[in-house]
Amino acid sequence: MAEHGGKREGAGRKSKAEEQDLAERLAPLTEKGFKALENGLEDDQSWAVKLFLEYLYGKPKQSIEQKNINYNQELTKEDIEMINKELDKKY
Repeated sequence: MAEHGGKREGAGRKSKAEEQDLAERLAPLTEKGFKALENGLEDDQSWAVKLFLEYLYGKPKQSIEQKNINYNQELTKEDIEMINKELDKKY
């Protein structure tokens, strides 16, 4: 299992070490980042208000509407294999 993350090169979650390295590199910019957010809030910038509220209260739940047109049909093994092949082509 040497491969991780998916079919594309660089796909998947970054390693903990990479995340830690990025956090360490960004740490000196913390005050600048907070100041930029503060300035955005003072100027009523929508991106700043959205970001602030999402971190303060969390993102609202998203509802996703689904429509299954095959709800009354039985899928054969051949149907399932064909669907899987089509999905493999796309992803």
